[in-house]
Amino acid sequence: MAKLHARVADARRDFHHQLSARLIRENQAVVAEDLNVAGLGRSALAKSIHDAGWSSFVAMLEYKAALSGRRVVKIGQRHPSSQLCSACGQRSGPKGLGALKVRTWSCLACDTEHDRDVNAALNILAAGLAVAACGPDVRPPARVAVGVEAGTALAGAA
Repeated sequence: MAKLHARVADARRDFHHQLSARLIRENQAVVAEDLNVAGLGRSALAKSIHDAGWSSFVAMLEYKAALSGRRVVKIGQRHPSSQLCSACGQRSGPKGLGALKVRTWSCLACDTEHDRDVNAALNILAAGLAVAACGPDVRPPARVAVGVEAGTALAGAA
């Protein structure tokens, strides 16, 4: 049994080395979400998370990027990547109970149909490119609240 586990670990490590080398070789910057892997390891997805070896893959990306003069940008886990419409930027909010079961959703603002994972990846890429171009303290510009938003005064009242 130990030999089988060693074979799987070697295959995973080899795949991670090849993929990380290719990603760093082909790109100036690579963007990844800074996941709490230890926390995810205690969830219902624990086996899949540990089996994927996410932390070791990101570590390989980082050291290969440093050797090659490339950049790995990590986007914080609090970034609402799955809640933002990648087409118009409207925030839809949490998907409710059983959120991981919701694989597709439609934006109420622009009526675009999104695959949850593809939409999140596009949002993480956009956030990472903004950080790579402008620095880590980049924030979207402040917007003036409109009268229909919660917590604002209606126009003319006050």
